[in-house]
Amino acid sequence: MLKSMTGFGRSEIASVDRKITVEMKAVNHRYCEISIKMPKKLSFFEAGIRNVLKQYIGRGKIDVFITYEDYTENNVCVKYNEELAGEYLANLMRMSKTFGIENDIRVSTLSRYPEVFTLEEQTIDEKELWELVETAVKTASSKFVETRIAEGENLKQDIIAKLQGMIAIVDYIETRSPEIVSEYRNKLMTKVADLLGDTKIDESILATEITIFADKICVDEETVRLRSHIMNMMDCLNEADNVGRKLDFIAQEMNREANTILSKANDLSVTNKAIDLKTEIEKIREQIQNIE
Repeated sequence: MLKSMTGFGRSEIASVDRKITVEMKAVNHRYCEISIKMPKKLSFFEAGIRNVLKQYIGRGKIDVFITYEDYTENNVCVKYNEELAGEYLANLMRMSKTFGIENDIRVSTLSRYPEVFTLEEQTIDEKELWELVETAVKTASSKFVETRIAEGENLKQDIIAKLQGMIAIVDYIETRSPEIVSEYRNKLMTKVADLLGDTKIDESILATEITIFADKICVDEETVRLRSHIMNMMDCLNEADNVGRKLDFIAQEMNREANTILSKANDLSVTNKAIDLKTEIEKIREQIQNIE
């Protein structure tokens, strides 16, 4: 299914303890370039997140924004270092005896000594957190792909319309080409008659001249190849993912045939039609740049 390279997706997954929000947006790019911005707490999931994204994305410059909110109230606990507190107390008692001063140490005082009490963040269940992150990324990616498919369908219909217009132009050129030769023959006969009057001219000479002219302006090969490229592109528009590069190559070949037709044109109407062909091909190429 045809996909645009531009798209947007968003998801918000919440549990009792935490919430993950994922936003994705993309623009055109020759390759697949993924930029992820997220809290440091989730950074060890980056490789896994990229692997998930690559299941949904083939090409484009994708920016991913992940936010994390933790609602857990008891995710921090107080750690009591009894051994260190004992060392503090033993040294204070030793000081009291050594200097003969009153030992006025109280529990509240001892608790304020460095490292007696410390705040320690409880270990996060990585498996549970990853499941939440993975679900959020997959949901956002699915919505992201949906917008790409919708835009891709619009691009497809526009390109098909332009290709059908090109077929009509090719039909005209193929119909007009024999008429040009016939008109050239009549003009040549008229000029010869004006110049020679009643004098006869060898018909073989006229036939040779007309044949050379016909061969010079003949675009049969070009129109056949161009028509083939047009049909090939229509088929590609109905293929699976990642056809952007292939479509771009076909458009280049179409442009090559249009240039040859234009260079051989010896008739104003054919020249104009060849220019129309090149214009439509350029419009198609611009649209193809948006296709994954």
